[in-house]
Amino acid sequence: MLELNSLSKKFGTFPAVENLSLKVEAGEIYGFLGPNGAGKTTTIKMIATLLRPTSGRVMINGIDAHQFPQEAKKYLSYVPDHPFLYEKLSGREFLTFVAGLYGMGKENTIKKMTEVSEVFEVMPWLGKRIEDYSQGMRQRLILTAAFMHEPKLIVIDEPMVGLDPRGAETFKEQVKLEAQKGTAVFLTTHQLPLAKDICTRVGIIHESRLVFEGSMQEFSGDGVERLEKKYIELTA
Repeated sequence: MLELNSLSKKFGTFPAVENLSLKVEAGEIYGFLGPNGAGKTTTIKMIATLLRPTSGRVMINGIDAHQFPQEAKKYLSYVPDHPFLYEKLSGREFLTFVAGLYGMGKENTIKKMTEVSEVFEVMPWLGKRIEDYSQGMRQRLILTAAFMHEPKLIVIDEPMVGLDPRGAETFKEQVKLEAQKGTAVFLTTHQLPLAKDICTRVGIIHESRLVFEGSMQEFSGDGVERLEKKYIELTA
C-alpha cells in the first residue's frame, strides 16, 4: 500500500532524509521511530506530498504520489503533529468540509460522522466552535476526520499528542480495527510502549538514515525493555 523507493530530501546541503526505502503492506501497522531531528516528520511530509523529494519516489497503492498527487491522496489520511484547524468553524462544519474534499455524499457523511465521532467521544462537541476545544479534543476531532472517509493508508505524526489515557486507548483500539479491515497505518511516535502495543513492524531512523527494521515479534515478552535497549543502542 505504501512504498518508499530510495527517498531523499536535502535542505540546501543538509541531508534530512537519505536513501530511505521501505514498504508497508495492507493491514500492517508500521512504527517509524527515531530521535528529534532524525528525519521522521520530513519523511511523513513527503508521503503526504507536502514536501517534494530531492530524489526517489513515494508510491501509494501503486500510484506515484508526486506525479499524480490528487489520485494518490484519495487513498490517504494524514494527521500532522500540529494540525491546522479552522478556529471559527464548528466541529461538525469542519468534518463536513473534510468529507467534501473526499467526495463523500451527504448521507454517507452524516452516517460516518456520527459513527466515528461517537468512537472518539467528540459528538457532544460537534456543535461548538473549534476555538473552544481543548488540545485533547482537537486531537480527537482530527482523528475523527482522518478515519471518517475509510482511507486505505493512514499516516500519523505523533498520534498521542494531548490525548488522555482513555483517548489513547480508544486510538489504539481503532487503529487495530482499521488494520484488521486491511488499512495500512504508518505512524511516528516517541512512546515505545505504544509501538509495542499496536505495531506489527518498526523502523528506526537516525541521522537521516534507516538503521533498523524488524518485526515486533522480535520484541515479544519483555518487549518494551528490549525495544528501548535497541533504540538507545542504534541512536547513541
